[in-house]
Amino acid sequence: MSWGSSAVPSDHHPQAAGELRDCARHLIQQPLTCKEHDPDIFRLIRRHEAELDRGFTQRLGYRLHVDADTARLFKTGYVPDHRPLRARTGRAFHPLEYALLALVLGATAAGPDVISLRDLVEQVRSAAVEAEIRLEDSSATRRALVTVLQWMVLHGLAIELYAGVDVYASDETADAVLKLRPDRIALLSLPTLVSATDPHDLLARAERPDATRQWMRCRLVEDPVLYRSDLSEAQWSELRRRLGEEERLLDEMFGLVLESRAEGVAAIDPSGALAEQRFPTGGTVGHAALLLLDALRARAGESIAWTEVVRAIGELIAAHGRGWSKDLVSDPARLARQGVDLLVELRLAERIQVQRSDRAATIEDASRMADHGSFSDETQRSEPVNDALDRIRMLPAAARFLPVTPESESTPNEHDVQGSLW
Repeated sequence: MSWGSSAVPSDHHPQAAGELRDCARHLIQQPLTCKEHDPDIFRLIRRHEAELDRGFTQRLGYRLHVDADTARLFKTGYVPDHRPLRARTGRAFHPLEYALLALVLGATAAGPDVISLRDLVEQVRSAAVEAEIRLEDSSATRRALVTVLQWMVLHGLAIELYAGVDVYASDETADAVLKLRPDRIALLSLPTLVSATDPHDLLARAERPDATRQWMRCRLVEDPVLYRSDLSEAQWSELRRRLGEEERLLDEMFGLVLESRAEGVAAIDPSGALAEQRFPTGGTVGHAALLLLDALRARAGESIAWTEVVRAIGELIAAHGRGWSKDLVSDPARLARQGVDLLVELRLAERIQVQRSDRAATIEDASRMADHGSFSDETQRSEPVNDALDRIRMLPAAARFLPVTPESESTPNEHDVQGSLW
């Protein structure tokens, strides 16, 4: 069955509903899908191209482009700030890498199809001069460019024909030969953003909050949680009024189940496969982040000083750190930062920038912890200066991952028919 219709698809395929859902889930996670990487799902996308394009356009305001070997889902309407591009190692791109990616794409969108690494470097430098961007001739710039080219290879935008780009990171005389896909490179930029005049204009063009229903659906699909505080009262009332219809549509397209509480709505994927970042998750950072939620449960909703977070992590290391990464155990502030980054990405916590008038007290707190040995010299060197000036707040959905005790079980507030969140 096709989305939103009782009509049988043109190919009369009996598995069409499941295939449509599989394709939609894949495209949300992989907006650029290449036939050589995912041949089976690409075949299904080609088969159901019309239904997929209609569903994405009508329900989310997205647009689907499909050609002989590439599918590109153009997402507009909402820009999630927790979805960075990632290097081959899994870490998020740095600002220099984003700048170099833009320069590389701009320099190669019109070709050529085959280029040497040395020629590509020269084109990037020329593009930087034209864009009035100063690029240092340094090993850091070379490493960043290698990261960008590796990302392009991984996503089907380039192929290493001769030698590899990796060696350029340590040897500025190294060369390689790349086969580019200018047709795919040209598909990366969103058409509505091409004429943006500055970063603020670019973000404004990407957002479409005036298309209320589509915008809220985008938020539910792209974000782990949509809080009531993210919306105006009119938007919240609209979402609550149409919650049943929204749940039916999101279940039909993606297999998502809406979980609604007084403070917001979460779109839950029972399989856990749709989420870019699963939680709870294994590893030192995932385990520490989960335990940190419980350690700070008494401070839910409060602004918590960064020094208190690091202290809590230190206590968790003492209690549970025997099987954790030695590098992170030896650097509590680093582990705290990575754990909080994970919670912020999942919208279970938020960072709060300290106002200028509050910074003196915060610095005093940091100095006191240093005096008591809570920060090692190595930790202070390895952490960004601003971390000690930040505070964090646990958000309502964090309660969903806390252990339930008889004391924590309560009846809904009589003035709020939904009760409190998670």
